Amino acid sequence: MFYFTSRGWAGVSMFYLVKTRHQDALWGEGKLVVAFGSKVEDVKLRRRKSQLYSRQEESVLSVTVFCAVFRLINCLLVQTSFVPDEYWQSLEVSHRMVFKYPFWETPAGIRGFSYPLLFAFLYKILQFISYDSVQLLIWLPRILQSLLASFADVKFFFLLQTLENQDVARWTFFCHMCSWFTWFCCTRTLTNSMEATITTLALSYFPLPGSKTHSSKKYLALVALAVIIRPTAVIVWFPLLLYHFWQEDNKLRLITHHYIPTGTLAVVTSTAIDCFFYEKWTPVQFNFLKFNILHGVADFYGSHPWHWYLTQGFAVVIGPHLPLFLHGCMLAFKRYKILLAAVVWTIAVYSVLPHKEFRFIYPVLPFCMVFCGISLAHLKSWRRPAAAVLLSANLIPALYTGLIHQRGTLDVMNHLQPLCDVGNVSTTRPQPDVFFLMPCHSTPFYSHIHCPIKMRFLECPPDLGEEAYVDEAERFYEEPLLWFRTSFPYKSSLPTHLIMFDVLEKEISVFLEGNNFVRAAKIFHTHFPEGRVGGSIFIYERH
Repeated sequence: MFYFTSRGWAGVSMFYLVKTRHQDALWGEGKLVVAFGSKVEDVKLRRRKSQLYSRQEESVLSVTVFCAVFRLINCLLVQTSFVPDEYWQSLEVSHRMVFKYPFWETPAGIRGFSYPLLFAFLYKILQFISYDSVQLLIWLPRILQSLLASFADVKFFFLLQTLENQDVARWTFFCHMCSWFTWFCCTRTLTNSMEATITTLALSYFPLPGSKTHSSKKYLALVALAVIIRPTAVIVWFPLLLYHFWQEDNKLRLITHHYIPTGTLAVVTSTAIDCFFYEKWTPVQFNFLKFNILHGVADFYGSHPWHWYLTQGFAVVIGPHLPLFLHGCMLAFKRYKILLAAVVWTIAVYSVLPHKEFRFIYPVLPFCMVFCGISLAHLKSWRRPAAAVLLSANLIPALYTGLIHQRGTLDVMNHLQPLCDVGNVSTTRPQPDVFFLMPCHSTPFYSHIHCPIKMRFLECPPDLGEEAYVDEAERFYEEPLLWFRTSFPYKSSLPTHLIMFDVLEKEISVFLEGNNFVRAAKIFHTHFPEGRVGGSIFIYERH
């Protein structure tokens, strides 16, 4: 007579059910202890690997590898510039932190060092092992950004699997991966790209209805990190934080054990980093909101009408997904109303601010993809043709904007790199002196040259309240010839190379001819020139 029990609780006798309690058989680690009367024997058990867990592990691995390879290809196929901030708020700051090259300082302490510190760490490693080549300095930060984006893609997919059935999850993931704007932005070294990546990661731990992966500590820590990197991330997360607070039973515990400790730690850490590098007391988050929101410094870089996001911005960012998004909102409004509320709230807040850009609303794009995927799955027999049309419609703008549009400002830096070989420059010729006669920050700077040749550009620090303020770039474009005469009174002070858009050439042709400047290269930039930004970039060299 014997019976089986699991460790810690009584079992059932094979012969007398539960009637016999004085004899035990215990499960151990990899063995079964069987009691026969007063005799106890160990029986070794053969371990069997669960096929279910094996399939899950294979699924995680396959999705992870796919996303990593996809985003690395994505990175290699984005060879254009978007906005100056992808260099001047990241790589240029990082390069200055490690290599101490000259740098245009950000006024008023409105930019933090936390995000550039990530790339500065990479640069420091390259410097330490003497592998700080210019190509590695350019590509390694983008590869890191790509891998982080791929990790967010993986988390997003498995979040969808907990929220929806396998079919809906796959179609939603398809919508997310074929978004042209995500392709265009996610591998760039922009604070907006990192904000979107962290927002997607935080969403995977947010207590959405039906989520099985939620964790208050994890998602709040990620939200705090997003706010450190870009303070406006609080706009996206404000309605979500309110929703969590409203749904939470123990509201006091949520505030005292999560909101306050996480927020305090984030503020203290980021302030310590910024004060260390600014070498003075500098509350960056406060300064950012003070100058950009309260004092309207962002307006200095352009303004748009209040309806711009509704009539242009959102439609461009979501692109061909727009019909699916609208259809999905009708299908899943009740289930995911908090995500839709976050999208509407974000667009509404940014619409109130005068300065508007496409990238500002990029972090809510993954929220929109949830509705797009539900719509596409709902089409049933039409979803494969619709998916083919969606992929084709996104592929064209993704490849065009990634490979062709606005590539000249990066290509011109490749043309200037040979100037770094100072040893090959004849001693009878002056050392290289490059001046960028372009809208300020049109190109990267020392991070894409990585040698201490003299370079200058037209500066445009924001107006911080000075009366009759006019920046250098504006003064130059108002009267270029007068600016040349006052800035370079002697020929000996002239630069050796001038970089300009083609639209400026005719206006300063007299100066170029009179000072022996000859066009050395013409570089394609864009098919859509606008204002002071031309279709081509010219390099002029003085002889």
